Amino acid sequence: MPDLKGLPDLPRAGRVRVLDAWLGGLLADAVAGTPPPRQGRGGPPPRTGTDGVALVAVGSLGRREPPPHGDLDLVLVHDGRPEVAALADAVWYPIWDAGVRLDHSVRSVAEAVSVASTDVKAGLGLLDARLVAGDAALAAALRTATLASWRQSASRLLPQLRDLRRGRARQVGELAFLLEPDLKEAYGGLREGQVLRAVAAAQLGDEPSAEAEAAYSFLLDVRDELRRRSGRPTDVLVRQEQRPVAAALGLADEDVLLREVSLAGRRLAFVADDTWRRVEAALVRRPRARYRRVRREPLAEGVVRQGDEVVLARDARPAADPGLVLRGAAAAARADLLLSPYTLKVLAVHSPPVPEPWPAEVRWSFLRLLASGRAAVPVLEQLDQEGLLARLLPEWDRVRSLPQRHPWHRFTVDRHLVEAAAAAAELTHDVDRPDLLLVAALLHDVGKGWPGDHSVVGEPVAAGVAERMGFTPADVATVGTLVRHHLLLPDTATRRDIDDPATIERVADTIGRDAQVLHLLHALAQADGAATSTSAWSPWKAHLVAHLVARVQAHLGGTVVDGADPVLHPTEPTVTQAGGDGAVTVGVEDVADGQQVTIGAPDSHGLFSRLAGVLALNQLDVRAAKVNVVEGRATAVFAVRPRFGRAPQPTILADAVRAALEGTLPLADRLRQREADYRQDAARSVPPRISWHDSEVSGEATSIVEVRAGDRAGLLYRLTAALVAEGLDVTSARIETLGADAADYFYVCNPAGCPIDAGRRARVEAALVAAARGAVPDPARTGGDTPG
Repeated sequence: MPDLKGLPDLPRAGRVRVLDAWLGGLLADAVAGTPPPRQGRGGPPPRTGTDGVALVAVGSLGRREPPPHGDLDLVLVHDGRPEVAALADAVWYPIWDAGVRLDHSVRSVAEAVSVASTDVKAGLGLLDARLVAGDAALAAALRTATLASWRQSASRLLPQLRDLRRGRARQVGELAFLLEPDLKEAYGGLREGQVLRAVAAAQLGDEPSAEAEAAYSFLLDVRDELRRRSGRPTDVLVRQEQRPVAAALGLADEDVLLREVSLAGRRLAFVADDTWRRVEAALVRRPRARYRRVRREPLAEGVVRQGDEVVLARDARPAADPGLVLRGAAAAARADLLLSPYTLKVLAVHSPPVPEPWPAEVRWSFLRLLASGRAAVPVLEQLDQEGLLARLLPEWDRVRSLPQRHPWHRFTVDRHLVEAAAAAAELTHDVDRPDLLLVAALLHDVGKGWPGDHSVVGEPVAAGVAERMGFTPADVATVGTLVRHHLLLPDTATRRDIDDPATIERVADTIGRDAQVLHLLHALAQADGAATSTSAWSPWKAHLVAHLVARVQAHLGGTVVDGADPVLHPTEPTVTQAGGDGAVTVGVEDVADGQQVTIGAPDSHGLFSRLAGVLALNQLDVRAAKVNVVEGRATAVFAVRPRFGRAPQPTILADAVRAALEGTLPLADRLRQREADYRQDAARSVPPRISWHDSEVSGEATSIVEVRAGDRAGLLYRLTAALVAEGLDVTSARIETLGADAADYFYVCNPAGCPIDAGRRARVEAALVAAARGAVPDPARTGGDTPG
């Protein structure tokens, strides 16, 4: 028996040689050690050796690509030898004794073909059948019969295979856009390469191209290194394994590795998509006719619709027509079709460069393509895969398949930009310059391909692209402004007090007091958020941004945007709870994406923090808050979202607030217990990050302190209690949850009226860090002033 412990360290070809030799020896030993059964008088003489029996590898070993720590898929094929069961046991048991996982079967050729014709997975595996040892003629007969059966059953089995792959894609995702991809089962993974060969074996598709084979081979290399480094049979490229795998493959870092995996996955997915379209077209039953005339419908100059594809017209001259690429792409998207693969190849080979600046007709075609919305996404992917998009926009190569390691992002940078442009196409009727919106949406994150703040470095890049496209200098400047400030509205709405006039003034100054730019930025923010994820653009964030836009528009002297309701406005109380020092009132109102809770109570030390603790105990996540004190009575307004779907109950909240104010509700202890009960609320070990910002509030010594920490139960209560303990007032707060992290922004001021000096800031930062890690000061025993 060979030393299998060193098998993972061998290259694939070496693993195949070792396994083949070992398995061949097992079959030889089995045949030698298993005497043939006695034959009756007059019967055929018993057969000896491997005559009539063959050990055949299927799966990864059959394809000569066994991964480290992989299992063996073996079939013992026979032609009726009576002692085949004993032979099988003599082969299988040594494999099990060696600790190797085994998927095995014993079949005659007829039995194998019968199973392959009804079970798509078995049929797919038998297409990879390869003789390891034994009767070569029998193994060849198996392969010939299996291939014939596969072709005969293709019309029934291939739709099943397609549905299996689509189902796995829904469960696992698309390889190109996953931060921890399943290299085998994700759509565009290794399984796609195997399916492409199976379709070619059914004579319904071409053999995989050299590019597809190279992508497949690269994914094999990544999986081999992943299994070798992790020491276990895994296909999921988890984050902690990415850096050592990248180093083993000679790549610079884990981002380069993930980008190369994405590129390989996109190539395989692209080829698979085209293959399935052709398979489905081939399997559609058409009326028999000796001559069938294919209808050709003109779509634009030089391109026609032929069947379900867009192809070149007979009089098209791609080598003399630089606008044909975009004209054809726009025509395809507008008709919700795709360019034919042959047309793509012809355009890639023969199309000349587009003159700079772009002629008006070329720019119009490009805008028409982007304005097609969702239908433009697959067409742009076609241009990208053939290298045509990078010819038009050389900057595209910088962001192509660039990973985004943020919990919000679903896509790589380039696909996110395409998705944003598609989302912007649905908003063009809301703005005066839809052309600038579409271009800005496609380019808003292009700066991520360069070092530095992507908004800052992206501005000149986007402006250069717009200039090359032939826009006027004023329009070029507008595109640059949109890219530079595409985060202005969502960042301001979620991190600043949008009811403060100074905040509105700052936004107006930033956009040059231009209402057109304001509306373009609003539409761009919506498109950017929609292309990111539902977490990035929730109804609550949309509501805040719309309110901010309405305020800025009114400040600029325009018409207030319809439907922008005020946020954090006091709600009429529905419950009044009598207390020793004054009544507690609670009002609850349904608002966008949650509820708004208004609590009225006598002003006291640490009131804001106690109220936050009560809401946390009632499993309400706070997203924004504001407090106002008039003549000794505080009114606090909280925008909340129920963590488990149960709307807040005014009576229960009023009772809890009264108990907290009277000191009979131990908030700190109850929150610790809740965190112990709900392990998912425990904060991660990543250290919190504290930063200070200048406030826009006029005439007050107010600062904004930003806290980024792992989200946990009662985090807002802990942080505000820490601020109270340091003697600061909290006047309002903006809360944003970023995956497993929270970003909280507190407007704080010194009750003495003077600015918060560096020494005090350092003490506040230490207290906030301790609070974010679970320490909870008791506001009732601190000297903090109200309303903090």
